Amino acid sequence: MPEGSTPPRQPIARAVDAVVIGAGFGGLYMLHRLRELGLSLQGFEAGGGVGGTWYWNRYPGARCDLPSLYYAYTWSESLSREWRWSERYAAQPEILAYANHVTDRFDLRGLIAFGTRVLSAVFDDVSGLWTVETDRGDRVTARWCVMATGCLSTPRAPQFPGEESFRGPRYHTGLWPHEPVDLRGLRVGVIGTGSSGIQAIPRMADEARQVTVFQRTPNFSLPAQNGPLGDAEIADYWARRPKYLQALKAGLPGVTAHAAGAPVPPLEEQRRVYEQMWAVGGPILIASFPNLLTDEGVNAAAADFVREKIAEAVRDPQIAARLSPHDHPIGTKRICVDTGYYETFNRPNVELVDVRAAPIEAITPDGLRTSERAYALDAIVYATGFDAVTGALLAIDIRGAGGRALREAWADGPHAYLGLAVAGFPNLFILAGPGSPSVLSNMMVSLEEHVDWVSDCVAHMRAQGLSRIDPQASAQDAWMAQVKALADNSLFPRANSWYVGANVPGKPRVFTAYIGGGYRQTCEAVAANGYEGFALA
Repeated sequence: MPEGSTPPRQPIARAVDAVVIGAGFGGLYMLHRLRELGLSLQGFEAGGGVGGTWYWNRYPGARCDLPSLYYAYTWSESLSREWRWSERYAAQPEILAYANHVTDRFDLRGLIAFGTRVLSAVFDDVSGLWTVETDRGDRVTARWCVMATGCLSTPRAPQFPGEESFRGPRYHTGLWPHEPVDLRGLRVGVIGTGSSGIQAIPRMADEARQVTVFQRTPNFSLPAQNGPLGDAEIADYWARRPKYLQALKAGLPGVTAHAAGAPVPPLEEQRRVYEQMWAVGGPILIASFPNLLTDEGVNAAAADFVREKIAEAVRDPQIAARLSPHDHPIGTKRICVDTGYYETFNRPNVELVDVRAAPIEAITPDGLRTSERAYALDAIVYATGFDAVTGALLAIDIRGAGGRALREAWADGPHAYLGLAVAGFPNLFILAGPGSPSVLSNMMVSLEEHVDWVSDCVAHMRAQGLSRIDPQASAQDAWMAQVKALADNSLFPRANSWYVGANVPGKPRVFTAYIGGGYRQTCEAVAANGYEGFALA
């Protein structure tokens, strides 16, 4: 059966201990851990296979923006030793192959109903059970419901007048076809220059006759300096691994904590460090100094350094200026990692259009029209990102105690205690939810932390004969106030980013990530103190 198709099957009607929604890296590990506890399980996945965002995001050039050796599970040393990454920054096919390897290595596939979109999850106050219903007619009840729906899994495409009139194919980078897409000889319009656009545009320019890039907001991008992963680099990783795991267990946050008031070295020293980090490649430049995202001066020096690199890479000074961000501090939007992105604009078959100066007015049968002129196109690619963090959760009709809808509870923005659970929604857990480090951390590590916490919580409840856990509203409010205070003391709020939902019209502006240190230790302390801030029954 072709990949991505939905096989016929009879609807599922059963009672289980836990339902896990989503079969990305969080969902897979969650199923593994809960099965180890002896729970009966049912997983659901909208896609035709495992991998989550890596199942859907298969656009040209798609790859991780963290080093492959660290974008991997840490919970099984044997798994880590038997899997060998081929590149420093793995491409989507290899990451998807890794997800499938894990699935089969730990025999998880039979726990998941694929090609199945969950429509609703409703809590019953009397029985204390969740009822989950799907578009395939399934109806499953469970004590615990785990949302492993992902932070970047609901693609967003702006609606322009005339969409349906376009005679050529339209693609979204987050919903790329599973069959090959041939762009040879075509005039391709790419709308959006976030991470997916920055990765895809150089690859498309290699193939297409013409690539016209419609940019509203330029983004900072750093070179991956990608290449084959050699034996020496792998040996170095294994030498460092014990200290790396020790740091994770100690709750060191990686990229998420930024100190205010740290000593600022002289500008010459800052630039020397940035040159070193540029040569190393990847997002590490943003972690060069602990106060880069809290100190305007340090941040400005880093931004100037990257803008100078853009000017060196792009021959036309006017194009280089248009590609250079000035409307947000560096790192306050998702930092991008690229291979040859800026150099691509030196090619004769690549054109950059500033749609802030000349907005897109309509899609036409033959292309696209801005306020200044019409562009003839054979294909259109939307690289317009996601309804991040909350989009996948709010796409499901989730109703907690008293029938209250999550959409209602989050009408003024998302609220969650520790980013793990929502007051009024008993026995519902969210992996990498709002109020956790989530998208500002190594997601693999953050997901492992959440899965381990949820698993330990369920084991504790079963051992103590408890059947219900619900965050207290006061604890949730205090936690979200702390999340906001940390963000307000940083430079993050100065950017109109998807971190605050600014890319979705009408979405409440709430910074959704915890950027303080010691997150893991905080969660462990909550559990050690009898699940402080939760009501258990």
